[in-house]
Amino acid sequence: MRQEKILRTYRLWRVLAVIMILGCTGCAIHTQVPRPKPRPSTPLARFLASGKALFPTYRIVAYYGKADVTTMGVLGSGKPVAVGKRLLRQADAYAKYKRPVIPAFELIAVTAQEAPGTAKTYHGTVDAATIRRYLAEARRISGLLVLDIQPGRAKFLPLVKQYAQFLREPDVGLALDPEWEMDAGQTPGAEIGGTTGVEVNAVANYLASIVRDNHLPQKLFVIHQFTPDMIEHRNIIRALPELATTFHVDGFGARPNKLSKYDSLASRDLRFHNGIKLFYDQDVDMFLPSNVMALRTQPDLVTYQ
Repeated sequence: MRQEKILRTYRLWRVLAVIMILGCTGCAIHTQVPRPKPRPSTPLARFLASGKALFPTYRIVAYYGKADVTTMGVLGSGKPVAVGKRLLRQADAYAKYKRPVIPAFELIAVTAQEAPGTAKTYHGTVDAATIRRYLAEARRISGLLVLDIQPGRAKFLPLVKQYAQFLREPDVGLALDPEWEMDAGQTPGAEIGGTTGVEVNAVANYLASIVRDNHLPQKLFVIHQFTPDMIEHRNIIRALPELATTFHVDGFGARPNKLSKYDSLASRDLRFHNGIKLFYDQDVDMFLPSNVMALRTQPDLVTYQ
């Protein structure tokens, strides 16, 4: 009888151990950010369900920055929940201009830096836990998350591939920041960098393959620029149907300077789309939403830094 009791106890503990293991596995799974289920009435939900192009049906209003760093954009000015509430108020200012508005976080995932680092690539990377934190808040407000890449002395494509797990999500886009791509001997912050149309196409092809392989809706693909020579051979960049390829005109200053830059760098090719960045602190007499909407080429993406 004693042996039978010991055996029953052993079997019970073995069952409990299996349950605990499965429970922990479930916990690990649930630490991942679940796939979005935005409210059916939101513009994001309609876009994800439509299978149609992002632009020109919708407009995106985004906050840009580095997590928890107030000097690198409004996105880092507070906790994600507080920033999300502020973003919704800013996005709502564009709601009356015909198109439904989708809010977005543009989170710097790879940050160019003055120090070379151990790999001498002059950049640092954001950990996956931080990205999940901002993705969770973006989903709470029915918005998109856009991962921004500043490569330093590296190239874009290998860095983009490091974030494949997030890019396979239907509500995560990608932004390239050529200002921060340095040649050998260049240092971020001391000089303005640049990229090439060939390199942009390589990233676009990779991103488009993710969309196709995972049966995703069209993905936002942003290319930042504020000088004409920042993208060598920009004219060879291909417009792929899987991507909403957007030339995003950056640069801060007074209104005449910003207007000049936008007029010269915005694409007139209807296969591409345009964005403009507004700076809360650096712009002189910052454009109001009414001024932005009065631009001759109306932007599809409006970003605040």
